[in-house]
Amino acid sequence: MKPEQLIPILIFVAVLLAVNALYLLISAHRTHRRQVSRRLGNTQVETPGQSELTRIRRHRSLSAEGHYILPLIPLNRLILQSGVTVGVHGVLFSMTTLAAGAFFVALMLDAGRLLAVALACLIGLGVPLLVLKSLRDARRRKFEAQLPDALDVFVRGLKAGHAVPVAIGTVARQMPDPVGGEFGLTAAELTYGLDLETAMINLRSRVGQADLSLIVLAVSIQARMGGNLAEILGNLGRVIRDRFKLRRKAFALSAEGRYSAIFLSIMPLALFGILWVIAPTYYGQVWSEPMVKPILGLALGWMLIGDVIMYRMVKFNI
Repeated sequence: MKPEQLIPILIFVAVLLAVNALYLLISAHRTHRRQVSRRLGNTQVETPGQSELTRIRRHRSLSAEGHYILPLIPLNRLILQSGVTVGVHGVLFSMTTLAAGAFFVALMLDAGRLLAVALACLIGLGVPLLVLKSLRDARRRKFEAQLPDALDVFVRGLKAGHAVPVAIGTVARQMPDPVGGEFGLTAAELTYGLDLETAMINLRSRVGQADLSLIVLAVSIQARMGGNLAEILGNLGRVIRDRFKLRRKAFALSAEGRYSAIFLSIMPLALFGILWVIAPTYYGQVWSEPMVKPILGLALGWMLIGDVIMYRMVKFNI
């Protein structure tokens, strides 16, 4: 491909990414202002009004009643648990623009319509899903780090004689996001008609953090059979804090193997790319040999197998 053909493609990709980034930036700015207003309003009111609850649900890709909007439940759950507030329409807009951009770039490169459609589907679906998964994992880790402190606030509220909904509202006021926002939404659902068990199940569904299952189970047993909920949640808080410390320790001990795997995976591709740029004729006529491409494909496959093995070696489920 000639340089004069590459310049329009780069301009088109830059404009496409700029439009997409501008849309997401405006949505994020509006969301931040709404969160600040909600935090300031929480100093005067206990929970948001019903119209505010409906609006929050819709921005979190839920219906006004708290149900999933999309018929594709796994995608809707991923959007919900990632914490993005652009809604389903914003995510679909990003997927559409990325797919359209990939399709037209492939056509400009004379890749053929079939390959262009495949590339559009791969980029339009794969890139947003990878971003959403990364946001979801980061949000879960942040929620996990804040959860023991939130349980301590919850337990102190119960020991002070407050009812469970009031203690949940206290957590919402005193804890930052994502714990504060999620518990605030739970308090609002309790205020407007949901029972405690259903509201806690909704909390677990919105976050997807494994330790929340223990809390939902404890609250469910206490609601049905009675018991000292403050003592149960206090013990759970200590267990969750110890598990979190153990996870961090395992993460630190496996750092050497993890970064070694990353370096060994990137180095061959980086060297190939550098040689291709600084010395395009370095490989000579080797590309015309019939065995070159199968051997390279086999080498790439072995690299992927090695990456999977190294990833499994440094990944611990605690």
